[in-house]
Amino acid sequence: MNTELKTSSQTKLTESTQKLLCCPVCRSKLELAKSHLECTNSQCKASFPIIAEIPILINDSSSIFSISDFLDNESTTLKPKSKLERLLINLVPGINLNLNSKTNFQNFAKLLLKENKSSRVLIIGGSVVGQGIEPLLLVPEIELIETDVAFGPRISVICDAHDIPFADCSFDGVVAQAVLEHVVDPNRCVEEIHRVLKPDGLVYSETPFMQQVHLGKYDFTRFTHLGHRRLFRKFEEIDSGAVCGPGMALAWSYQYFLLSFVKKPLARVLVKVFARVTSFWLKYFDYYLIKKPGTFDSASGYFFWGKKSEQILSDQDLITLYRGTQSSSF
Repeated sequence: MNTELKTSSQTKLTESTQKLLCCPVCRSKLELAKSHLECTNSQCKASFPIIAEIPILINDSSSIFSISDFLDNESTTLKPKSKLERLLINLVPGINLNLNSKTNFQNFAKLLLKENKSSRVLIIGGSVVGQGIEPLLLVPEIELIETDVAFGPRISVICDAHDIPFADCSFDGVVAQAVLEHVVDPNRCVEEIHRVLKPDGLVYSETPFMQQVHLGKYDFTRFTHLGHRRLFRKFEEIDSGAVCGPGMALAWSYQYFLLSFVKKPLARVLVKVFARVTSFWLKYFDYYLIKKPGTFDSASGYFFWGKKSEQILSDQDLITLYRGTQSSSF
């Protein structure tokens, strides 16, 4: 197996994948017209620019983003941390600890290749390499199509997960890691994931539960373990559980408690440094707690991975899947 991560040039759309692109407005086929893509539906005729070889396939009528946001080819539409904050934060221990992603992605890749000698996987929110995703990136038989609403070195397509610009049944797998909390309508996004997956296609998702607001105005939703499972009710579960435990959740709460007292950027940076130096050790409790029943009620975040199904998990069946320790009485 090649142990080098795929480079940005290796993540450009192949010719076969380009043919799967569709209009995010009406899902009709697209055709290349000079420096842009144009919808072939005469009733639609939407036009989408190509910036630095990356198609900008945003549905202006329904997205919180617009095509114009990307025309200046900035590295991201999201405000980056200041250089000072990045410098100071990198000097102190972190408070994040993801214990299951790497193993989950290893198993995800194995099952993909068990079903298909070569697989096509859509990564939603891929402008930054995900935590623990390296086992998936290392497999040359897996073609990765990495998308986001921000430019990045590995991005193939700029698109909004509410209107995924690919034809039905295009992918063997879809990954949405730390994404669905940042979309305004996660149910619609999961419907889109279901649509673009082939029959028996695989999905892998991670979402936060006990985490405070991050990414500012682009942060909308949190999920319990059962809430996350219901989101993927049209999928047969392969595995689910906590990915980041209650120790990390406690460290986050402590940090944000202290941040509540300050507003100015420099003060916030200094508080973050102090909070992390004094609480980073809390995350190590998660090595012990991550599979405990109580963690299903108190984890920092959960994962789910499953297989596209024609069966829909009923809400009556959903509540039988509760694995925590809380009583249902008030």
